[in-house]
Amino acid sequence: MPVTPRRRIGEEQGPAQAVRFTLLGPVRAWRAGEELPLGPRQQRLLLAALLAGAGRPVPLTELIGLLWDGDPPVSAVNAVHRYVGSLRRLLEPGLPIRSSGRWLVRQAGSYLLRVDADGLDLLRFRDLVRRARAATATGDLPAAVDRYLEALDLWQGHCAEDLGAVASVHPAFAMVEHEYAPVVCEAATAALRCGRAGSVLLTVRQAADRCPLDEALQASLLLVLAADGKQAEAIMLYQTIRARLSDELGVDPGAELRAAHQSVLRGSPAEPRVPASTGSAAPPAAPPAAPLPRSRPPWIEPAQLPPDLPFFTGRELALDQALDTAHRVGAGLRVLAVDGIPGVGKTALAVHFAHRVAGDFPDGQLYTDLGGFAAHGDPADPGEVLHGFLEALGVDRHRIPASLEARSALYRSVLSGRRVLVVLDNALDADQVRPLLPGTSECMVVVTGRSRLIGLAAAHGARLLSLDLPSVAEATACFLRRVGPARTDVGVAVVEEIVARCGRLPLALALVAARAASRPEQPLTRLAAELAAAQGSLGGFDEEDSANAVRGVFSWSYRTLGAEAKRVFRLLPRHRARDVGTAGLASAAGISRDAAATAVGELVRARLLDIRGRDRYGAHDLVLAYAAELHRAGEADRSAAPRRSYVHSRRSARPVARPVPGRADAHLEEWAF
Repeated sequence: MPVTPRRRIGEEQGPAQAVRFTLLGPVRAWRAGEELPLGPRQQRLLLAALLAGAGRPVPLTELIGLLWDGDPPVSAVNAVHRYVGSLRRLLEPGLPIRSSGRWLVRQAGSYLLRVDADGLDLLRFRDLVRRARAATATGDLPAAVDRYLEALDLWQGHCAEDLGAVASVHPAFAMVEHEYAPVVCEAATAALRCGRAGSVLLTVRQAADRCPLDEALQASLLLVLAADGKQAEAIMLYQTIRARLSDELGVDPGAELRAAHQSVLRGSPAEPRVPASTGSAAPPAAPPAAPLPRSRPPWIEPAQLPPDLPFFTGRELALDQALDTAHRVGAGLRVLAVDGIPGVGKTALAVHFAHRVAGDFPDGQLYTDLGGFAAHGDPADPGEVLHGFLEALGVDRHRIPASLEARSALYRSVLSGRRVLVVLDNALDADQVRPLLPGTSECMVVVTGRSRLIGLAAAHGARLLSLDLPSVAEATACFLRRVGPARTDVGVAVVEEIVARCGRLPLALALVAARAASRPEQPLTRLAAELAAAQGSLGGFDEEDSANAVRGVFSWSYRTLGAEAKRVFRLLPRHRARDVGTAGLASAAGISRDAAATAVGELVRARLLDIRGRDRYGAHDLVLAYAAELHRAGEADRSAAPRRSYVHSRRSARPVARPVPGRADAHLEEWAF
């Protein structure tokens, strides 16, 4: 595809200092019609990530992960600051640092680039698509086609295609790329309905060449070809597509593509063609769409969701993001992947959200615990999960094939044309989830896991939602709702102390609230005192159901670690600072820095460590308490680790004085800590 930008992007429009950006193709920028040099690749990559954010803050940790592919150097934060400074000097020459008119601003550990539809092709594209959909809703299909074509004309290639392979796999760019194909299908549908197939043929053909395995796009191309009088080409194209799907994926064409082929053979369009108006009369309205086909009786639809939590409260921002994913129109398969530290409430959020939107999926709800971080046993086998799902969907067990690939293909076929909600709880990684994804845009999948499932975002356009600790207000409301109105001693001070002792961790709050509710005769002040007495350990959160207690839940992540990572984790409490670097961990454990970096990577993926800045890592207080318990259990390193940490601190500190002659410790330098 050509890469020359449209004139409205490159030409000056508005203030002399206004800058125009393109992201839908090569990443470029212009001021007053003159293209700006965007600097080295990593600086352009940072700018592209901010543009993909489209006016939303992009966390510093996400930028670091993008620029160094999850393996940042010690100087990563400083390097990001340097790139930001260079971009500011390029985009905002002469603007004071604290000017309110800055475009590139920092907000609470994130960076934001202020852009609008006049300055960024991505936002212009989205604005035109909204206008096209509005015209479709009012029956003005010719205007809708014009707006769709204007929007699609902004795509000068793949999103950020000049930045290499990272642009095709990183979620920030993959999610933008996934907006393209559904809009092409919408444009084709509108054109078919108003008899303007020829006007969109080139656009649909280019999109089909660009996405050869996208069956919805190929189906649209078949229909547009036939409507434009190219029925023979459409029939030959179907044979080519069928052979490609068989050779590359080992599957047959899906229901949508088969229906388009049958429509071509019959010579009848899938969408009614509305003749162009020859006078003042408006074109006749299209008849309502036919209902989705149903392949089994409605009374056996699965309803596998666990009960909703009666005490669920808060999480409004996370629920809004989840609902936005559920209500996306024409965006392909809808996948929401929720990650977070152990006990933060991922399952509670997923189940509550699933009950909230269950009515939008009348063909049923499937649920399974994938056991990625289970108390006992191995993670669930996707083949066995598919066997259970297929039986729940009415497939006779004797018809279920043996191989994972065949089961996954049958699963997609059964769900074709259905509206089913699939909840996959406690996933280990993206590979465990992929075979369980439907192949139809009417379905939605909600996945929870402790690891961030970037692979799902890259390959399937999943929306990633990292669940943080609730705010103090949310945590307090959660505790009070669980305790119940029967308590009369819920003073502000004591409740705030309990919430603080629980570290705002929802699982800990639930355990303590359950204890308070079951012992109404015991004042909350006594409960707060018990938690204070157990400070530094998890003794205050022991329950009879140890598998679901805080200690048990943390242990599920711990058991997935390798031996070296386990050892580094047990030594975390030896560091008195709130966070620690790789060098400090390496020194405490007596291992090389490379080995410590590998262990840190494991701990971050298991969500037992959080990234807090430039080579700085920390953990939740209760996670540290669990590590301290393991350390006190008798590890051999507990006597040597403090000395190694002390030596590392002395060697890493800044010398402030020369040795003083005559002193007993004159062979040592004094250090500032």
